[in-house]
Amino acid sequence: MDLKLKDKVVVITGGASGIGAALVGGAAREGAIPIIVDRCGEAAERLEKDIRASGGAALAIVVDLMPAQNCRRVVDETLDRFGRLDALINNAGINDRVGLESGDPAAFVASIESNLLHYYNMAHYALPSLKQSQGSIVNIASKTAVTGQGGTSGYAASKGAILALTREWAVELLPYEIRVNAVLPAEVMTPMYREWLARFENPEDKLTGIISRIPLGKRMTKPEEIAAAALFLISNQSAHTTGQHLYVDGGYVHLDRSLT
Repeated sequence: MDLKLKDKVVVITGGASGIGAALVGGAAREGAIPIIVDRCGEAAERLEKDIRASGGAALAIVVDLMPAQNCRRVVDETLDRFGRLDALINNAGINDRVGLESGDPAAFVASIESNLLHYYNMAHYALPSLKQSQGSIVNIASKTAVTGQGGTSGYAASKGAILALTREWAVELLPYEIRVNAVLPAEVMTPMYREWLARFENPEDKLTGIISRIPLGKRMTKPEEIAAAALFLISNQSAHTTGQHLYVDGGYVHLDRSLT
Protein backbone atom coordinates (compact mmCIF):
# COMPACT_ATOMS: atom_id res chain seq x y z
CA MET A 1 0.00 0.00 0.00
CA ASP A 2 1.32 3.41 -0.97
CA LEU A 3 0.81 5.64 2.08
CA LYS A 4 1.42 8.71 -0.09
CA LEU A 5 3.86 10.17 2.42
CA LYS A 6 6.48 11.18 -0.14
CA ASP A 7 8.09 14.52 0.81
CA LYS A 8 5.84 14.88 3.86
CA VAL A 9 7.73 16.38 6.79
CA VAL A 10 7.19 14.26 9.91
CA VAL A 11 8.49 15.27 13.34
CA ILE A 12 9.25 12.20 15.47
CA THR A 13 10.24 12.70 19.09
CA GLY A 14 12.43 10.10 20.76
CA GLY A 15 13.42 9.16 17.23
CA ALA A 16 16.94 7.86 17.80
CA SER A 17 16.23 4.37 19.14
CA GLY A 18 13.60 1.72 19.76
CA ILE A 19 10.12 2.51 18.48
CA GLY A 20 11.29 5.99 17.50
CA ALA A 21 14.04 4.65 15.24
CA ALA A 22 11.54 2.27 13.65
CA LEU A 23 9.24 5.23 13.01
CA VAL A 24 12.10 7.17 11.42
CA GLY A 25 13.15 4.26 9.24
CA GLY A 26 9.60 3.53 8.15
CA ALA A 27 8.92 7.17 7.31
CA ALA A 28 12.11 7.37 5.24
CA ARG A 29 11.22 4.21 3.32
CA GLU A 30 7.85 5.78 2.45
CA GLY A 31 9.69 8.79 1.02
CA ALA A 32 8.80 11.10 3.89
CA ILE A 33 11.27 13.48 5.53
CA PRO A 34 11.70 12.43 9.17
CA ILE A 35 12.78 15.01 11.74
CA ILE A 36 14.67 12.95 14.30
CA VAL A 37 14.24 14.61 17.71
CA ASP A 38 16.25 13.08 20.54
CA ARG A 39 18.64 13.81 23.39
CA CYS A 40 21.06 11.20 22.06
CA GLY A 41 22.94 13.19 19.47
CA GLU A 42 25.21 10.43 18.21
CA ALA A 43 22.37 8.02 17.44
CA ALA A 44 20.12 10.71 15.92
CA GLU A 45 22.86 12.05 13.68
CA ARG A 46 23.82 8.54 12.59
CA LEU A 47 20.23 7.91 11.50
CA GLU A 48 20.18 11.17 9.56
CA LYS A 49 23.44 10.27 7.85
CA ASP A 50 22.19 6.79 6.91
CA ILE A 51 18.98 8.17 5.40
CA ARG A 52 20.89 10.75 3.38
CA ALA A 53 23.33 8.11 2.19
CA SER A 54 20.35 6.16 0.87
CA GLY A 55 19.15 9.17 -1.13
CA GLY A 56 16.51 10.40 1.31
CA ALA A 57 16.15 13.58 3.32
CA ALA A 58 16.16 13.87 7.10
CA LEU A 59 17.13 16.22 9.90
CA ALA A 60 18.42 15.37 13.37
CA ILE A 61 17.62 17.87 16.12
CA VAL A 62 19.47 17.09 19.34
CA VAL A 63 17.50 18.52 22.22
CA ASP A 64 16.00 17.85 25.64
CA LEU A 65 12.25 18.35 25.22
CA MET A 66 11.46 19.10 28.86
CA PRO A 67 11.83 22.91 28.57
CA ALA A 68 8.88 24.18 26.53
CA GLN A 69 11.11 26.53 24.55
CA ASN A 70 13.02 23.54 23.20
CA CYS A 71 9.80 22.17 21.72
CA ARG A 72 9.34 25.50 19.97
CA ARG A 73 12.92 25.28 18.74
CA VAL A 74 12.17 21.90 17.11
CA VAL A 75 9.28 23.40 15.15
CA ASP A 76 11.26 26.51 14.21
CA GLU A 77 14.25 24.50 12.96
CA THR A 78 11.97 22.21 10.98
CA LEU A 79 10.26 25.16 9.27
CA ASP A 80 13.56 26.94 8.65
CA ARG A 81 14.91 23.85 6.88
CA PHE A 82 11.88 22.51 5.03
CA GLY A 83 9.23 25.22 5.15
CA ARG A 84 6.41 22.95 6.26
CA LEU A 85 5.32 20.42 8.85
CA ASP A 86 2.84 17.69 7.90
CA ALA A 87 2.69 15.36 10.87
CA LEU A 88 3.77 15.08 14.49
CA ILE A 89 4.43 11.73 16.16
CA ASN A 90 4.85 12.20 19.90
CA ASN A 91 6.87 9.22 21.08
CA ALA A 92 9.58 10.26 23.56
CA GLY A 93 9.26 8.92 27.09
CA ILE A 94 10.57 6.41 29.60
CA ASN A 95 8.99 4.05 32.10
CA ASP A 96 10.89 5.48 35.04
CA ARG A 97 9.26 3.31 37.73
CA VAL A 98 8.14 6.19 39.94
CA GLY A 99 5.49 4.54 42.10
CA LEU A 100 3.71 5.30 45.35
CA GLU A 101 6.32 3.38 47.31
CA SER A 102 9.30 3.74 45.01
CA GLY A 103 8.92 7.50 44.53
CA ASP A 104 7.85 10.68 46.24
CA PRO A 105 5.87 13.79 45.21
CA ALA A 106 8.88 15.46 43.61
CA ALA A 107 9.77 12.35 41.61
CA PHE A 108 6.14 12.01 40.49
CA VAL A 109 6.11 15.59 39.19
CA ALA A 110 9.42 14.99 37.40
CA SER A 111 7.98 11.87 35.77
CA ILE A 112 4.96 13.81 34.52
CA GLU A 113 7.28 16.50 33.17
CA SER A 114 9.43 14.03 31.25
CA ASN A 115 6.62 11.82 29.93
CA LEU A 116 3.65 14.10 29.33
CA LEU A 117 4.28 17.82 29.06
CA HIS A 118 6.29 17.75 25.84
CA TYR A 119 3.38 16.00 24.11
CA TYR A 120 1.28 19.11 24.73
CA ASN A 121 4.12 21.52 24.04
CA MET A 122 5.07 19.93 20.74
CA ALA A 123 1.45 19.91 19.57
CA HIS A 124 0.95 23.51 20.67
CA TYR A 125 3.93 24.84 18.72
CA ALA A 126 3.30 22.59 15.70
CA LEU A 127 -0.37 23.56 15.43
CA PRO A 128 -0.08 26.62 13.14
CA SER A 129 1.86 24.55 10.60
CA LEU A 130 -0.47 21.57 10.95
CA LYS A 131 -3.40 23.88 10.21
CA GLN A 132 -1.73 24.94 6.98
CA SER A 133 -1.02 21.37 5.89
CA GLN A 134 -4.20 19.83 7.34
CA GLY A 135 -1.78 17.45 8.97
CA SER A 136 -2.15 14.91 11.71
CA ILE A 137 -0.88 13.92 15.14
CA VAL A 138 -0.17 10.46 16.49
CA ASN A 139 0.54 10.00 20.19
CA ILE A 140 2.39 6.87 21.30
CA ALA A 141 0.81 5.80 24.58
CA SER A 142 1.12 2.50 26.50
CA LYS A 143 -0.98 -0.38 27.75
CA THR A 144 -0.04 0.70 31.28
CA ALA A 145 -2.62 3.48 30.88
CA VAL A 146 -5.44 0.93 30.82
CA THR A 147 -4.06 -2.15 32.60
CA GLY A 148 -1.85 -0.68 35.30
CA GLN A 149 1.52 -2.22 36.00
CA GLY A 150 2.43 -1.45 39.57
CA GLY A 151 5.25 0.76 40.76
CA THR A 152 5.04 3.24 37.89
CA SER A 153 2.51 5.91 38.84
CA GLY A 154 4.18 8.73 36.94
CA TYR A 155 4.45 6.87 33.65
CA ALA A 156 0.96 5.36 33.87
CA ALA A 157 -0.58 8.73 34.74
CA SER A 158 1.23 10.35 31.83
CA LYS A 159 0.10 7.71 29.36
CA GLY A 160 -3.48 7.90 30.64
CA ALA A 161 -3.42 11.66 30.14
CA ILE A 162 -2.06 11.14 26.62
CA LEU A 163 -5.08 9.00 25.77
CA ALA A 164 -7.40 11.69 27.12
CA LEU A 165 -5.56 14.42 25.19
CA THR A 166 -5.83 12.37 22.01
CA ARG A 167 -9.64 12.48 22.23
CA GLU A 168 -9.66 16.11 23.41
CA TRP A 169 -7.45 17.30 20.55
CA ALA A 170 -9.40 15.25 18.01
CA VAL A 171 -12.50 17.22 19.03
CA GLU A 172 -10.79 20.62 19.24
CA LEU A 173 -9.09 20.27 15.87
CA LEU A 174 -12.09 19.01 13.88
CA PRO A 175 -12.67 22.46 12.31
CA TYR A 176 -9.16 22.31 10.81
CA GLU A 177 -9.49 18.68 9.64
CA ILE A 178 -6.45 17.76 11.72
CA ARG A 179 -6.71 14.15 12.78
CA VAL A 180 -5.40 12.95 16.15
CA ASN A 181 -4.98 9.29 17.10
CA ALA A 182 -3.02 7.18 19.57
CA VAL A 183 -1.16 3.88 19.31
CA LEU A 184 -0.81 1.70 22.40
CA PRO A 185 2.10 -0.74 22.50
CA ALA A 186 2.28 -3.43 25.15
CA GLU A 187 5.34 -5.69 25.12
CA VAL A 188 7.80 -4.41 22.50
CA MET A 189 11.42 -5.50 22.35
CA THR A 190 13.51 -2.32 22.40
CA PRO A 191 16.90 -1.47 23.94
CA MET A 192 15.05 0.12 26.87
CA TYR A 193 13.01 -3.04 27.35
CA ARG A 194 16.20 -5.15 27.36
CA GLU A 195 17.66 -2.89 30.05
CA TRP A 196 14.53 -3.48 32.15
CA LEU A 197 14.78 -7.26 31.69
CA ALA A 198 18.43 -7.21 32.74
CA ARG A 199 17.41 -6.11 36.23
CA PHE A 200 15.89 -9.52 36.95
CA GLU A 201 17.90 -12.43 38.35
CA ASN A 202 16.87 -14.61 35.40
CA PRO A 203 16.06 -12.28 32.47
CA GLU A 204 15.35 -15.09 30.01
CA ASP A 205 12.90 -16.77 32.39
CA LYS A 206 11.16 -13.43 32.90
CA LEU A 207 10.93 -12.91 29.14
CA THR A 208 9.57 -16.42 28.62
CA GLY A 209 6.84 -15.75 31.16
CA ILE A 210 5.87 -12.48 29.47
CA ILE A 211 5.79 -14.00 26.00
CA SER A 212 3.60 -16.86 27.22
CA ARG A 213 0.87 -14.31 28.00
CA ILE A 214 0.82 -12.69 24.54
CA PRO A 215 -2.06 -14.43 22.70
CA LEU A 216 -1.13 -13.86 19.05
CA GLY A 217 1.95 -15.83 18.07
CA LYS A 218 3.36 -15.99 21.61
CA ARG A 219 5.93 -13.35 20.69
CA MET A 220 6.88 -9.76 21.43
CA THR A 221 5.58 -6.99 19.21
CA LYS A 222 8.22 -5.62 16.86
CA PRO A 223 9.00 -1.87 16.89
CA GLU A 224 8.36 -1.89 13.14
CA GLU A 225 4.78 -3.06 13.78
CA ILE A 226 4.14 -0.06 16.02
CA ALA A 227 5.71 2.17 13.38
CA ALA A 228 3.56 0.72 10.60
CA ALA A 229 0.37 1.52 12.53
CA ALA A 230 1.49 5.07 13.34
CA LEU A 231 2.54 5.79 9.76
CA PHE A 232 -0.80 4.51 8.48
CA LEU A 233 -2.55 6.87 10.90
CA ILE A 234 -0.67 9.95 9.64
CA SER A 235 -1.32 9.00 6.02
CA ASN A 236 -4.27 9.88 3.81
CA GLN A 237 -5.10 6.19 3.73
CA SER A 238 -6.67 6.79 7.16
CA ALA A 239 -8.24 10.10 6.13
CA HIS A 240 -11.48 9.45 8.04
CA THR A 241 -9.93 8.13 11.25
CA THR A 242 -9.61 10.40 14.28
CA GLY A 243 -9.87 10.16 18.05
CA GLN A 244 -8.95 6.46 18.01
CA HIS A 245 -6.84 4.41 20.40
CA LEU A 246 -5.22 1.63 18.37
CA TYR A 247 -3.81 -1.34 20.27
CA VAL A 248 -0.90 -3.03 18.51
CA ASP A 249 -0.14 -5.75 21.05
CA GLY A 250 -0.98 -9.22 19.74
CA GLY A 251 -4.20 -9.19 21.74
CA TYR A 252 -2.35 -8.69 25.04
CA VAL A 253 -4.80 -6.22 26.56
CA HIS A 254 -8.19 -7.34 25.30
CA LEU A 255 -8.22 -11.04 24.53
CA ASP A 256 -9.20 -13.60 27.17
CA ARG A 257 -6.14 -14.61 29.20
CA SER A 258 -7.41 -18.19 29.25
CA LEU A 259 -6.10 -18.32 25.68
CA THR A 260 -2.59 -18.38 27.10
